[in-house]
Amino acid sequence: MKKKASRRTFLKKATLGSAALSSAPYVFGAPYHETRLLKRDYRNESFEANDQIQIGLIGAGIQGIHDTSSALQVPGVTLVAVCDLYNGRLDRAKELWGNDLLLTRDYRELLAQKNIDAVIVATPDHWHMKITVDALRAGKAVYCEKPMVQRFDEGKDIIEAQRNTGRICQIGSQGMASLGNEKAKQLYEEGAIGELVMLDMYSDRYSSEGAWQYPIPPDASMETIDFDTFLGKAPTVPYEPKRFFRWRNYRDYGTGVAGDLFVHAFSTLNYVIGSHGPNRAMATGGLRYWDDGRDVPDVNITLYDYPKTDTHAAFNAVFRINFVAGNGGGSGFKLVGTEGVMEIGQNSLTLERSKLNMIPGKYSMIAYTEATQQKIREEYAAKMAEARTADLKTGTLTWNAQKDYKGARYEHFTNFFEAIRGTSKVIQDPIFGMRAAGAALLANESYFKARPVTWDATKMQLT
Repeated sequence: MKKKASRRTFLKKATLGSAALSSAPYVFGAPYHETRLLKRDYRNESFEANDQIQIGLIGAGIQGIHDTSSALQVPGVTLVAVCDLYNGRLDRAKELWGNDLLLTRDYRELLAQKNIDAVIVATPDHWHMKITVDALRAGKAVYCEKPMVQRFDEGKDIIEAQRNTGRICQIGSQGMASLGNEKAKQLYEEGAIGELVMLDMYSDRYSSEGAWQYPIPPDASMETIDFDTFLGKAPTVPYEPKRFFRWRNYRDYGTGVAGDLFVHAFSTLNYVIGSHGPNRAMATGGLRYWDDGRDVPDVNITLYDYPKTDTHAAFNAVFRINFVAGNGGGSGFKLVGTEGVMEIGQNSLTLERSKLNMIPGKYSMIAYTEATQQKIREEYAAKMAEARTADLKTGTLTWNAQKDYKGARYEHFTNFFEAIRGTSKVIQDPIFGMRAAGAALLANESYFKARPVTWDATKMQLT
């Protein structure tokens, strides 16, 4: 997008009406408020038994089950194997998907199956790189849950493995393929909000589950859990079920609120505005309430600087997470520009366009005589007539997804399987995934070092 022409392009298209630009109303005239529909046309496809994409699930926890349930809604996909380190999850897999599955605690056994075309990697973060690389080298297409990596230095291994094997690799920030993201990208590139000035992202939670205090099953033991394998490259510690079932609370296995939540926002942001990411971050926060043994904060505020590029002006971003929000919870993702604001959701989007007031009012004019005030008004009127011959129409447009919309996670898996069949390209490849994960990890780097950190988003490395 050429930013200098973006606003003019948007206004020109908008004045032509909906035939030329379905996303924009008539811009000139009275204020408006409209609601529109985000639509997706689903193809009714059927596949023969020998044309199924056969998948295996590695990590049958919360995300793994949600991912697999969505994946199996896509026509032509069959689950044939499940791997997990807790016996109860393997039993759950049989309840959900039948007794004909290969069930194993060893992901290498799953990767050795010749009939498996693709795998979903939904393990704790510290296993993402190892299993993804092994799966690619085993000839499997890979859907790897976000964040792609736990550490900065792991990204190159996945990128190189994908490049060397030529296998499909999709990173799982589910909102990436959503209708909301698609519409936001279109509007941004048309100049609907002018020059980007700020991003405001927040996520408030107010429940034990929202703070990752997941239930621990009564049969959890060293017999039902392969705890030593779970530890992997992490430091050796005595068996502790909280570390296994609530691994997000520990730096040894997870990436805190940044890797769990920031990374989704970075994926959307970088996709919508065509960016590689920020170049500086400064984080603060603390453990304010959920002092349950975790070593990551439950409140985090991180400020990011984005440099000027060909696709966006220099701007600032505010990312904030609160796991003990007394307001009851909520979330938001808002792009603020010089001429409008977009609030982006997976199933909805709101565009609000405003007029910047450039004419002084009573507050400042009170200091001048009546005669001087009149001269000032005349001067401003002349300037404004030269700068803009018509007033910009202001108001709000809201788009909502159709009632039968299958959801962002389904869309992301559809994109993944279409890439496997050769009919499209993945929307979030390892390079994109690393830039989103790297930006999120900057928050942790800054927080634990208690200082600002800088980042080369193109080279994907700390500076």
